[in-house]
Amino acid sequence: MPTAPPQPPPSSRFDGRIDAVVHAGFAVLMVASGVRYVMRHSPADNLWTVALAAAVCALYALTALLAHQQPARGRQWIPWMIALVAAWAALVILAPSFAWCSFAIFFLTRRAFRGWAGYAASGVAAAATAVGLFRMSGWRDVAMLLGPLAAGALLTLFYDKIERDQERLAATEREAGIATERERVSREIHDTVTQGLASSLLLLEAAQRSWPDHSAQRDVAKASSLLRRNLADTRSLVHELSAPGLESGPLPEALQHAAHQYVDAIQVQVTGDPRPLPPEVRHALLRVTQSAAANIKLHAHADHASVTLGYLPEAVTLDVYDDGRGFDPGAVPSPSETGGYGLRAMRQRVEQLGGELSVESSPGEGTIIAAQLPLSQPAQSSKEGL
Repeated sequence: MPTAPPQPPPSSRFDGRIDAVVHAGFAVLMVASGVRYVMRHSPADNLWTVALAAAVCALYALTALLAHQQPARGRQWIPWMIALVAAWAALVILAPSFAWCSFAIFFLTRRAFRGWAGYAASGVAAAATAVGLFRMSGWRDVAMLLGPLAAGALLTLFYDKIERDQERLAATEREAGIATERERVSREIHDTVTQGLASSLLLLEAAQRSWPDHSAQRDVAKASSLLRRNLADTRSLVHELSAPGLESGPLPEALQHAAHQYVDAIQVQVTGDPRPLPPEVRHALLRVTQSAAANIKLHAHADHASVTLGYLPEAVTLDVYDDGRGFDPGAVPSPSETGGYGLRAMRQRVEQLGGELSVESSPGEGTIIAAQLPLSQPAQSSKEGL
């Protein structure tokens, strides 16, 4: 069964953008703080401070690189994070001009550590900043001491809330993914195994009633063929493979083969200019044809049935018609353990690909199931895989 290529979750892309902004901000602030410090202090003071600032920059770059390669808080970069926090604490106490870079250090420490270790590391960064600014004020301005501590506490609260929100979002995405996968598997089982078993059961019951007539042997042989096909479909489902003939071979022939499993006399007609279709569209058309043909076999008691595959400039259409006893589409019962999944599964398949499915029927007037699927990127003209 065709599946879309995996995409990174939205939370991961959001984290990547935040990291890029934080790292860029650290680089800009370090350069600006370094220039400010050099301009305000003597060359004798500059040497060791600038060397320590360069060491902090190197440790930050190494830690950020390891964090990017090991986003799940790998243990290899934690020792470097500890060294960075220690070097940063020494730098900001000796040269409070670099205090503005504390924000980047805070976020990096929270990336590195969980639980109490994260609180301790970010607390060390906030405390070192507070001591450095308090020292710069001549140990007189209490606001310089309390300001960084209060800012660190607020950032911790905000960061914890963001983490909780992301965890809830990830849980919601997992639940939605599980529900979607369950729907997909239920449609596959219904359109292959369930429909095939129901048709096989009808054939075997007919054979039992007419045994030992020649028609009974024919029904048994057809039931055996359907069961073999069901076995192949089940194996494909288990191994996440497409239905045989889906990715290669002419599409009209694949539809004809799918419909003939249930209705012998059904014919497939083609209108428009045939061209290659995306695998997911081919898959949906095949399954809709299978499910519609199975419904004709099980419920319609039709004398004639047909399938029409139409190629439009920006869409493909599928019409399945039968002249059977029909039904009231508005009175179809909800799905239950006894059945009722067919029309819902067909509609879900088509709508999942941006298409529309309609059912036209009334008691005694036959049925038309019509599906239209958009083709956002029409394939190049080719006779292969039509």
